[in-house]
Amino acid sequence: MNKDLIDDTQALLGGRIGANGTTRRVALKAALGVGYAAAAVPLMAQTAVKTPSAGLVTGEVTIDVNGFKMPAYRSAPAGKTGLPVVLVISEIFGVHEYIADVTRRLAQAGYMAIAPELFVRQGDATSYGEIAKLQAEVISKVPDAQVMADLDACVAWAAANGGNPDKLAITGFCWGGRITWLYAAHQPKLKAGIAWYGRLVGNATALTPSHPTALVGKLQAPVLGLYGAADTGIPLDTVDKMKTDLAQGPAAAKASEFVVYPEAPHAFHADYRPSFRKAAAEDGWQRLLAWLKRHGVA
Repeated sequence: MNKDLIDDTQALLGGRIGANGTTRRVALKAALGVGYAAAAVPLMAQTAVKTPSAGLVTGEVTIDVNGFKMPAYRSAPAGKTGLPVVLVISEIFGVHEYIADVTRRLAQAGYMAIAPELFVRQGDATSYGEIAKLQAEVISKVPDAQVMADLDACVAWAAANGGNPDKLAITGFCWGGRITWLYAAHQPKLKAGIAWYGRLVGNATALTPSHPTALVGKLQAPVLGLYGAADTGIPLDTVDKMKTDLAQGPAAAKASEFVVYPEAPHAFHADYRPSFRKAAAEDGWQRLLAWLKRHGVA
């Protein structure tokens, strides 16, 4: 079974994303009119953090990827250009209200934040009622190469719509945490990455040929890894291995850092889940903002 699936299932403390056929995407249409769910139904509580959109431009945009129209949720300070850009990468559940709110938090801090729907070719992740089915029918079919190209297209879109591609960063959660490491090894324009509990090791497959520990030597930008010591899906020995590899890697690898929160489980930043740990989440967020500024993304 896919590691991201195990991690997210454990964090949800249940086996369902939705109930009675209700989808997060449909639920949010009435609230925001952009196709994202306002709340994750029964087993996912309302988000604890509610970021105001005053002074921001927010909502769905369409990004062209070689002729394919990819939806994304974008938040940015209204009326401003030359904005530093942060790509926001979701968990396996896609771009729902929690991820949309993360983009608004970044926008309120002065960033253009873009959360692309990276699973949309394979299916609508927000419409699935069973995690195992979501994994089998959607997530397992998403190639890393496709994701890298989609993110490159987001950078190009940002550059044409008020963003500054010379001030580029990425952050991601669980599945998106792994993608953060991968993109840091892919995109030479990247200045910084922040990976929230993304897995570091895994089996090489045709669609996922390399994992973070195998890409240390290719890192283009330093990554801040935010992990939980009580994460049963990401053993600390894999974090220790990554630390050792980073210390022997190129400059960007050596500049990377880890923060491991002693009692935090997987998905400790996800404020719509029982796994949410307020103190660790808030500390991690402040570290994220400081990391961006430290590496010139401000």
